[in-house]
Formats: sequence, structure tokens, C-alpha cells
Amino acid sequence: MNTRSLIESYPLRILEHLAFWGSSYYILVRVFSSSSEIQSTDYIYTAVFLATIAIGVYINLGLLIPHFLNQRKFLPYGMLLALCVVSATLLNQLTFARFIDYLLPGYYFISYFSFTDLLKFMAAFTGITSLFKLAKGYFLLLEGKNQLMQEQKERSEAELQALRAQINPHFLFNSLNSIYALVLKHSEKAPETILKLSGLLRYILYETRRERVDLTTELDHMREYVDLQRIRSGPQAEIELKVNGNPENRRLAPLLFLPLIENSFKHGIKGETGAVFVRIECTIDEGSIRFVTENNKGLADDVAGENRRGIGLENLAKRLSMVYPDKYRFEISETENRFKTELVIFTQDET
Repeated sequence: MNTRSLIESYPLRILEHLAFWGSSYYILVRVFSSSSEIQSTDYIYTAVFLATIAIGVYINLGLLIPHFLNQRKFLPYGMLLALCVVSATLLNQLTFARFIDYLLPGYYFISYFSFTDLLKFMAAFTGITSLFKLAKGYFLLLEGKNQLMQEQKERSEAELQALRAQINPHFLFNSLNSIYALVLKHSEKAPETILKLSGLLRYILYETRRERVDLTTELDHMREYVDLQRIRSGPQAEIELKVNGNPENRRLAPLLFLPLIENSFKHGIKGETGAVFVRIECTIDEGSIRFVTENNKGLADDVAGENRRGIGLENLAKRLSMVYPDKYRFEISETENRFKTELVIFTQDET
């Protein structure tokens, strides 16, 4: 607990202690009363009685519990607690046997209880106050853990939104480049491409705010993106998209596959010579979704110097660790001429 919190809680702590001792005083003054009408001596006796007990209680609360029990020094704590209870009991006896005449001359008090009875009183007060303190500490610890979990959740959500924001401009930039190339060529496919891009942007802006989306919807827009790239790439490129299995009634986090597809087209369909290809395959099983992309390595000069594990794949890895912790496998492999990614999401708990 920081200093500010300690200062703010200090008046409340005083009130809690006053309420406990006030309740104890109210009960004991009636227990100790020798007649149906409470006398002034009963008030004084009960106050002195509780004062001796309070000394032992606060030694336990302020010294023994923080320095021994909370430090898991159970044996020393037990021995010191027993010594504290016995000492406080002896103090109570001595107070009424000898010290009371000096403190309150003119009053003739005697100890009403035997050592065993006083020991029971002291043990009861020490036990009750210890339970109160430990219970309060537990609830404060639980509250602190809940607050920490909430803060971590908020940080994760903020980071996830930031990662999504990084993905979308990347996708938009690549798509606009495709349209720009078609416009320069005065291609009749430009209007169709703009419509496809409009549909994709609508999906990204409005649908992907949800934590989970339908797999069928995600695959449909994935196909639209591949169609956009197929228009730009031309007939010389081998572009293949396969979906195996039934995507109906399956849900997953949005925009997980798009970075992989983007990466394939970015680094594959750039070579000016040789066979260029992008192969995409999605396999849907009962408990998993497997998504594989494979492409040739582009031969253009600007590709050779780039890091293939760029911002898109880095962001994807971060998103997966937050959205599917311990429920995914993401692997990247490459040879001299090929680059391959494989993402498996285990969806036993997804509905």
C-alpha cells in the first residue's frame, strides 16, 4: 500500500478499532456488573480490564503478526504469542492485585477471575483480533489482485487495438497500390476492384471490432482480397486458394489470416523472372483450424534486403499470444526459393 492510500485509510482504521473496543466494553460492563443497575465502579473496572488486554492484543497485531506470522516463521510466532498471552494475563492479575491502588486510590478493586479464566479472556481477544486482521489482509490482497488483473486486461485490450490499427493501414496501402496500377493501365477491372476494396474496408471497419467473427465471413473476405491481388498480378502468376472442411458454425478472432496472405503477395508476386506463385490452404477440422501460405521468394532488388518477418507477422504473433494463449502454433520456414508460414489455432472452446 502506498503512502497516500495509507493516509486515506488511517481514519477508517481508527473507526474500526474504536468500534471493536466500544462493542467489547459495552458487553463486558454488563457481564461484570454485580447488580441489575450498572455502577460507576463497573465502568472503571471494565476499562482497566480491557486496557490490560489491549496491550497484549496490540503487541500481537503490531509486532508478532507482521514480523513473524506474515514472514512464515510459524514456530517463533506460536511461542511468542503464547508468551504474550500469558504475560498479558499476569499483567491483568498484577494490576488488580497491586497497581490499581496506586492508579485509583479510594477504589477497592479485586480480580474477579482466576488465572485460567483470565487466560481464556486473553486468548479469546487475541484470537478474534488476529482473525479480523488476517481476514482484512486477505480481502485487501484479493482486491489488489483483482485490480492488477483489470489493469492487465485494459493494457492488453489497448495493445490489441493498437495492433489492429497497424494491420489495417498496411492492408489499405497495399490494396490502393493495386488499384493505382490498374488505373494507370486504364483497366476495365478498376471499378470492380474498387467495389471489392470497399467491401473489405467495410468489413474491417465495422465487423472486426468484435472479439470473434464467423469463419465463413472471414473466408469470404479473404477470397475477395485474393481476387484483388489476382487482378493485379496478372495471368503469369500462379495463385491458388483452397478451403478444406466445413467452416459453418465456427468462430475465431478477426484478421488473423490477412497478414499471412499479405506477406505472401508482398514477397512472392514480385519476381520479374521465373515462376511466381502464392498457394494458400485452410483446413478446418473438428478441434483446429490450420492455415498455410507458401510463396516463391521475389527476385526484385527491394525484396532481397527486406526482413521477411516484418511488422505484419510480428503483430500477428503478438495478437495470437493475447487472443489464443497456449492455443495456437505459428511456424515460419523458408528455403532458398520458397517461404512458408503455418498457423494452427486450436478451437475446442470456440463456438
